[in-house]
Amino acid sequence: SSPFELTLEALLALGVIWIVFYKRTTKKLPVSEEDILARWTPEPLVAEVPQDHPALKTKVVNGPVGKMVNVNGTDCINMATHNYLGLAEDEDIKQAAIKSLRKYGVGSCGPRGFYGTVDVHLELEERLAKFMQVEEAVVYSYAFSTIASAIPAYSKRGDLIFVDECVNFAIQKGLDASRSKIFYYKHNDMDDLERLLQKQQADDRRNPAKAKKTRRFLVAEAIYMNTGEVCPLPRLVELRARYKLRLFLDESISFGVLGDCGRGLIEHYNVDKTEVDLVSAGIEWSAATIGGFCAGSSFIVEHQRLSGLGYCFSASLPPLLTQAAISALDRFESNPRIFAELRERCRTVSDKLTQLKHFQARGDPLSPVKHLYLKQKHECWAHEKMLLDEISTECIDNGLAVVAAEYLENMEKQCPRPSIRLTVNRFLTEKDIDDAFRILEHVSEKVLASAG
Repeated sequence: SSPFELTLEALLALGVIWIVFYKRTTKKLPVSEEDILARWTPEPLVAEVPQDHPALKTKVVNGPVGKMVNVNGTDCINMATHNYLGLAEDEDIKQAAIKSLRKYGVGSCGPRGFYGTVDVHLELEERLAKFMQVEEAVVYSYAFSTIASAIPAYSKRGDLIFVDECVNFAIQKGLDASRSKIFYYKHNDMDDLERLLQKQQADDRRNPAKAKKTRRFLVAEAIYMNTGEVCPLPRLVELRARYKLRLFLDESISFGVLGDCGRGLIEHYNVDKTEVDLVSAGIEWSAATIGGFCAGSSFIVEHQRLSGLGYCFSASLPPLLTQAAISALDRFESNPRIFAELRERCRTVSDKLTQLKHFQARGDPLSPVKHLYLKQKHECWAHEKMLLDEISTECIDNGLAVVAAEYLENMEKQCPRPSIRLTVNRFLTEKDIDDAFRILEHVSEKVLASAG
C-alpha cells in the first residue's frame, strides 16, 4: 500500500476508536424541565412595531361605505373609495347576496378545479363573456391575482414583454413571476415604445433563429391607477399588428366606466375586440364586490384554468360575492345610463381641479381616479408624503374623506410621486363636489402654512 492509503486507513481507524470508546463514556449531565423552561425566552407573537408604521395610523370606519362614510365618528363626503357607480349602496344587490348566503353558505374554501365550483360561478362566467361580447371568461377570487396570474400563464423565461412604466403593482408582480425580459417604455409615449420595438427588430435580424421562437407581449392599463390617464389604445393596436405582439389590456378602472354600455376602453374607442388578445379587469371597483376576471377567446381562457396560479390554487370566490357581481351586471344591462352619469361627475370634478391653489392635478376628464400633487415639489419623498397624510387626516376631521396614495416605496419598479388620490362616485351632487373642494382648499392652506 502507498503512504497515502496507510495514512487514510490509520485516520479512519482512529475515528472509529474515538466513536466507540470516547462517545460512549461521555455522559451528559441531566437537565430538568424546570431548568429548560427557566432558560427559554419565547419569541413575541407580534414583533416590535415602529411608532410610524402605517398600521398604527388606521382610521375606524363605522357603518356602510357609500357616497357618505363615517370615519372616526365624523360623517364625510367619500372621495376615497373606488365605489364609482355607487353599487355598494344598492339594496337589491345586498338582498341577492344575502339570499345566496342562505342557499350556499359562505363558501367551500376550495379551489375551483377541486370542490370550489358552484353554479353561480359558471353563471357569472357566462354572463361576463356575453357582456364583454367574447367567447369565454374566467373568474378569479381576487382582483390583484387576476392580472398577476394571467401574465405568467403565457409569458415565460426567454419571452419579451413591452410595458408602460406606470403600470400598477399587480402587473409588476405578474411581470416578475413571468421571468421574461421586460422593456419599459415612457408613460403613454408611443414613439418611445416604437423605438424599443425597432431596436428589438434590428436584434431579431441579427439572430433570426432565436427570434423565431421568442414570443412578444405588450401590456397596458386602460386607465392607469397610478396616473388616472387613459392609454392610447388605437395606437397600441396599430403597433401590435405591425410588430406582431400579443396585447394584454387591464380594464380594471375602465370596466363599468367607459363605453356606452360600460364595457371599457375597447368599446370607448370602438376597437375590434379581436385586436386585444386578453382583457382582464377587477370587479372590486365599479361592480362593488370582490374578485376579477379575464375575457377573450376560448383558447386564451381555457389555458388559464390549467396555468393561472391564482385560479388553480386560490379558494373560489364566495357565492354571495359571485351573486353580487351577477346582480351588478343586471344593473349594467338594465340601466346603461349610469355610465354616462358617472362620466358627467368625472368631468365636473376635473373642471374644478384647476381652482385648487396648492395642487396640480393629473387624470383624464373621464377617469373616476384623479391624482393631486403639491405644486411646490419637495426633494424628500417621505416629507412630501407626510404633508399629504396630514392634509388627508385634517380633511377627514372636517368632513371630507380623501387618502394619500400608498406605495411600497422600495418594491415599486418606479415609485410614483406622493399624491392624494381622489375618486368619483356617481351619486355625488354639485353641492357635494363644491363642499369637498372648499374643505380641501381650506385644509391644504392651513397645513402648508403651518409647515412653512
